[in-house]
Amino acid sequence: MPHATASWLVDNTALSFEQIAEFCGLHILEVQAIADDTAGTKYTGRDPVRAHELSMDEIHKGEANADYRLQMLKGPDPVRRTKGPRYTPVSKRQDKPDGIAWILRHHPEISDGAIGKLIGTTRTTIQAIRERTHWNISNIQPKDPVTLGLCSQRELDLLVTKAAKKAGIEAPTDNRLAGDREALIAELRLEREEAQRRAEEALRAEEALFSSPSQD
Repeated sequence: MPHATASWLVDNTALSFEQIAEFCGLHILEVQAIADDTAGTKYTGRDPVRAHELSMDEIHKGEANADYRLQMLKGPDPVRRTKGPRYTPVSKRQDKPDGIAWILRHHPEISDGAIGKLIGTTRTTIQAIRERTHWNISNIQPKDPVTLGLCSQRELDLLVTKAAKKAGIEAPTDNRLAGDREALIAELRLEREEAQRRAEEALRAEEALFSSPSQD
């Protein structure tokens, strides 16, 4: 949870925003917004030292030298899904075709494989929507997958940028939040809450899967 880790580092260290942003994989403006928003948020910081991702010696090195890049400790690989589509809450699954249709319409440069990973769907479904042979095509309405809660704005922007670079075209620039710190803070808060909610739903789903009695 990079935002929670950044929040802890802002509160408990003298590291620069640049160092925290690089270590957590965030934009420096996001770290700045987290710092400005710390007093008013109930989001709990995540201690990377306790999580064995960062040592106090490493933090002290960074505090002593603003140009120093923090090195993450090598720890055991977390248990994660390695096969199958991205997990999507049941309440959002009926929105997938709308999100796929939106991407196909507005970003045709994105490959089917990339769409599948972002939305959590199959190439067959994407192809059916593209060719308008999907069984429910008459009811599919292109809608922004971010608005639908199928992915974050950052995930979509990154995918668009990569696809545009590969296709040799200029990626669109999103200036909606330029100079608007309050809007950025609000977006970050919503994204953090959504990420936490998704993680909790995924955990409950996996717990239910493993706790259900096996059938002969």
